[in-house]
Amino acid sequence: MKRTIRDIDLKGKKVLVRADFNVPLDEQGEITSDARIRATLHTVSYLLEREACIILCSHLGRPEGEKVDELSLAVVANRLSKMLNQSVHMAKDCVGPEIEKLAGNLKSGQTLLLENLWFHPEEKANDDSFAQDLARLADIYVNDAFGACHRAHASIVGIPKHIPAVAGLLLEKELKTLGSLLEKPDHPFAGIFGGAKVSDKVAVLDNIMEKLNSLLIGGAMAALFLKAKSHQVGQLEIERDKLDTAQKLIEKAEEREVRLLLPVDLVMAERIDESARTETVSVEQIPSNMKIVDIGPQTVRDFQEGLSRCGAIFWNGPMGVYEIPHFASGTKAIASYLADLEATTIVAGGSTAEIVDDLNITNKMSFVSTGGGASLRYLAGSSLPGVEALPDI
Repeated sequence: MKRTIRDIDLKGKKVLVRADFNVPLDEQGEITSDARIRATLHTVSYLLEREACIILCSHLGRPEGEKVDELSLAVVANRLSKMLNQSVHMAKDCVGPEIEKLAGNLKSGQTLLLENLWFHPEEKANDDSFAQDLARLADIYVNDAFGACHRAHASIVGIPKHIPAVAGLLLEKELKTLGSLLEKPDHPFAGIFGGAKVSDKVAVLDNIMEKLNSLLIGGAMAALFLKAKSHQVGQLEIERDKLDTAQKLIEKAEEREVRLLLPVDLVMAERIDESARTETVSVEQIPSNMKIVDIGPQTVRDFQEGLSRCGAIFWNGPMGVYEIPHFASGTKAIASYLADLEATTIVAGGSTAEIVDDLNITNKMSFVSTGGGASLRYLAGSSLPGVEALPDI
C-alpha cells in the first residue's frame, strides 16, 4: 500500500502534481475528450480544500523534445479553469528561474499549470538535473498520472528522489481497482479484448487466464486467433510471428476450461473508408479480397449472451475500426450492453476509454482506467516504475 495525500499535512504546502493531461485534440487544437482532466479533479479538489498551493505538470502529444505551439498545455489550463470555476495560471515553461519565481509566489488555494514536460528532451531521458529543477518548485510531490507510470521519466521516477512523494487519489483508485482483478475478481469473470495487436496483450492474457471464466476476442486481434484455427482472414495484415502465441493461448484456455468466444460472423469492407461497400459473412466464408472491419450481428449476440451472467468484466480494445462510424456498430453494441449490466465493469486502454466517453456512458461503468500501456503492464504482473518510486505506508 502506497502513501497518499491523505497521509500528509498539506496546508500551505507547495504541491507538485504529476497529472496525465495527454488529452486527444482535433485538427483545430480543441480537446475532443476531457476525461483525463476530469479524472484528476478529485485530487485537485482535495488539495484545494486543504489550502495547498498546487503546481500541475504533464505531457501532451509527442513533441519529441522540442517546443511545439500546437501541443501547449494552455488548452488544458482553459478547460481546467472552467471545471474548477477558478483561474488556473499557465506557465510559459516548466523549469527555470522565471518558473521558480512564479511557483514561489503562489498562494494557498491557487493553481499553476506548467508547460508541456516533453518540450524538454531531459524529461524522457530521466535527467537528474531536470528532475531536481522540477523538485525545486515544491515541498511535496504527488503522482496522479497512472497513465504515465510505466515510463521511467524524470517527472515520474526522478522527482521522488529529491522531495517527499505520495500517490494521488486517482493513482490510488487505479491500483486498487485493477489490483482487485488480479487478486479476487467477482465470478464469473470475463475478459473482452480487441484492437489491432495481440503482442500488446499477450502478457496480460497469460497472467489473468487462470482467473477468467470467459475470454471474448474481437477486433483485428481476433483475426490472428481465427487464422490459428485455420480460417482465412482476407486482406487484413496479421502478426504472423504471433500465430504460435495465439495457438498456445487457445490451448491454455482449453486446459483451464476458460470459455473462448471468437467471432462467428464479421463485417467486411473493400477498403478502410467510410464510403466502402460492406457485407456481413460467416467466418467460414471470408472473401480473400476484403478487409475485416467489425464483428457481425450474430457475434454481438453471442458476446452479449456470454457476458449476461458475469460478476466482473474487463474490457480492452474496440471490436472493429471504431474511428470510422460505418464500422463502429459492434463496438457500440458491446459498450452499451456493458453499461446496462449489474456486473463490475472495468474499462482500460486509451481508445477504449475514449469510446466509452464518446458514447456518454462513462458513469455507467464501474471504473474507466486512464492508463493504456500502464494498465496492461500492471495486469500483466509487471512492476510500474512510477509506482515503485513511491514509498509504502
